[in-house]
Amino acid sequence: MFSISEVITHLSIIQLINLFNYMKKIFFLSIIISLFSANVFAQKDSVHFRVPHQISVEFGYRYSFYPNTELVNDGTYALLDANGKVLPYQHNMATSGVGILGDYAWQLSGFNGKRPAIYLSIPMGYTILLPDNPTSKRISMLNYGWTIRHELATKDKKIIPFVGYGLFLNNMSVEGVPGSVSGHQTQFEGGLNFKTTTKMNYFVKLQGSYSSYPKLGYAKSLHFMYADLRVGVRF
Repeated sequence: MFSISEVITHLSIIQLINLFNYMKKIFFLSIIISLFSANVFAQKDSVHFRVPHQISVEFGYRYSFYPNTELVNDGTYALLDANGKVLPYQHNMATSGVGILGDYAWQLSGFNGKRPAIYLSIPMGYTILLPDNPTSKRISMLNYGWTIRHELATKDKKIIPFVGYGLFLNNMSVEGVPGSVSGHQTQFEGGLNFKTTTKMNYFVKLQGSYSSYPKLGYAKSLHFMYADLRVGVRF
C-alpha cells in the first residue's frame, strides 16, 4: 500500500512531466512562427538582408536539489529500483558543481531597434557535479540543443532583462561506471544583459532545469532537478 504522501509525490511528478511535454509543443511552434516572421521582415527591409548573430560564453555554479533518490537511515541518498526499493551499495551524493556553456544565436525579430529582440540559439555545455563525501562519485553532464531567448527591452537600454526556454539532449556519466546514459533536459532562465561601449556585453542569469534519463531494465526513469547561477559575455 502507498501512503498519501507517496501518492501526492507521484501525481506531482506526472503533472510536471505533462507540463514539460506541453511546453515542448509550444517551444517548437514558437520557433516556426519566429522564423516565418523573421523571413517576412527581412524581405520587407532589404533583398540582401543579413540576419544578425550573437555568440555567448557563460560559466557558473550548479546545485542539484531533486534527484530520483530516497533518504535512507544512514542519511545518504540511494537510487531506487523499479519497485521503489532502495538499491544496495548504490549510494552516491553529488549535489554541487560548476559548468561552462557556449552558444551561437541568430536574431529573429527587433531588427530596427524599436522592438525587443528575440534570439534562437544552438548551445553546447559541460557540467561537473562534485562528490559530497569520499565514498561518492563525480557526475558529468554534456548537453546540447536549442534555446529561445526573449529580450524584454530595446537595444538602446543599458540594462536589458531577458527570459528564455531551452530543450537539450543531456548525456550523463558517473565516475568509475563504464558508459553513459542520454536523456532530455528542459530549461527555463531569466537574467540581465549589461550593455557596454564595446562589442562585448556582459550578462548574469538564473536558470532551472529538469532532466530525465532512462534506466535500462527498470520501469522508472532517473530524474534530476537543478538550478544554475551563471555569468558570461556576449559578442
